[in-house]
Amino acid sequence: MSSTATIAIEENQADLLPRVVPAHRIGSDHEALDIARALAAEFRTGASERDRERRLPWAEIEKFSASGLGGISVPRAFGGAEVSYRTLAEVFRVLCSADPALGQIPQNHFGILGVVAQNADAAQKARIYADVLAGQRIGNAGPERGTKNILEMKARLLETPSGYRLNGKKFYSTGALFAHWVPVKALDEQGRVVLVFVKRGTQGLTVVDDWSGFGQRTTASGTVLLDNLPVAAENVISLHKLAEQASIQGPVSQLIQAAIDAGIAEAAVDDAISFVRTRSRPWADSGVERASDDPYIIRDIGDLKIRLHAANALLAKAAGVLDQISAVTIDAEASARASIAVAKAKVLTTEIALHASEKLFELAGSAATLAEHNLDRHWRNARTHTLHDPVRWKLHAIGNYVLNGIAPARHSWN
Repeated sequence: MSSTATIAIEENQADLLPRVVPAHRIGSDHEALDIARALAAEFRTGASERDRERRLPWAEIEKFSASGLGGISVPRAFGGAEVSYRTLAEVFRVLCSADPALGQIPQNHFGILGVVAQNADAAQKARIYADVLAGQRIGNAGPERGTKNILEMKARLLETPSGYRLNGKKFYSTGALFAHWVPVKALDEQGRVVLVFVKRGTQGLTVVDDWSGFGQRTTASGTVLLDNLPVAAENVISLHKLAEQASIQGPVSQLIQAAIDAGIAEAAVDDAISFVRTRSRPWADSGVERASDDPYIIRDIGDLKIRLHAANALLAKAAGVLDQISAVTIDAEASARASIAVAKAKVLTTEIALHASEKLFELAGSAATLAEHNLDRHWRNARTHTLHDPVRWKLHAIGNYVLNGIAPARHSWN
C-alpha cells in the first residue's frame, strides 16, 4: 500500500481514525518474548524493501497490535501483563534487529503509558488502559521545530466559553500517523505543562506524513497540526509537577531508545558476518581461499561481537536496575541511580550501532556498497536514531554523578 496514496493524510484534509484490530491478551513475560521473536522473524522479510521504497508498514503494525504486545506494560490491576523492564527492553531489541523503523513506531506508546501510570487519575487510567488492551495505539506530539531546545514548546491549551481548545504545530511525531490516540504536550493558560489526549479523527487535527529523514525512513515521524481543536477536560493530564517527582519515567524512555540501537547493531553485525561468509572475496595478499579465513577480518568480527555482547549486557543490567527500583518507593537517589544505569547502557548501544554499521563495509568489501543490498540502511538508521539525545551528555551525566554526586535533570531524555 503506497504511503502517498490512500494512507498519507495531506495537510488540510480531514483526519482519519485508523482501523482498530482486536488484540490478543498477553499474560506473561515468557509469552511476550515468544511473540516478539515470532513477529521479528516475520518482519525481517521485507524490511529492506520497505526502507528502500519508504513504504509505511501498516500491515505489520496492525499485526503488532493484534499480537497484544502493545498492552504488555499495562498494570495487572487493569488486566495487563505488567512485564518486567528487562522483558520490555528485550522486546524492543528483538523487534528492532528485524526492522528498527517498525520497532520504533511503538516507542512513544510505551513512554506515554509510563506517564499515564505516574500522572493520570484512576478514571483516566482505566479508560486509556482499556483502549490499549483492546488494540488501540498511542502516538506522540511532543517536540516542536524552531524552539530554543527540545523542552520548549509553543502549543497552547486555552479555556474558551465553549470548552478547551488546543492549538500548535508539532514535529518528530513518531507513531502519530499510525495511532488511535495522539497525546499532545502543551502549555495551559498558566504556563503549566499538560498532556492532552486527542482522538484521531477529531476536527482540527491533521497528521502529515512529511518525514524525510535519511534513516528510520518508515516511522512517519512527521508533522501534527492542531487548529482550534476541541478537547474534553477528562482527556487532559497535568504534567507540571513531573520534574519535581522522583520517578523512572525518563530512564524507561531512554531504556527503550537504547534497546532500539542495540537491535540496529545486532542486524549490522549479523549482515556483516553473512556477507563475508557468502559474498566477499579475500584480499589478494591474504593467501587464503575465503574472506572468512582472513585473520584481520576474523579479529574484527570477534571485536564486534564482544562490543555487542557488552552493550546488550549493560542494557539488560540497566533494565534489571529499573525492575529493582520500581518494586519499592522511588526517592530522588533511586531516580538518579536509574538514570545513570540507563545512561551507561545508552553509551555502549550508541557506539556499537554506529561502529558496527560502518565497519560492515570495511569487512564485507566494495560489493557490499551496491544498492541492491541496501546495507547502508543500518548506518542510516543508527545515525538517525542515535541523534535523539546526544551521547556526549550521557557521558557527562555519568561523570558528574560519580565525581560530584550531581543527579541528572529529570525529563524524558535522562
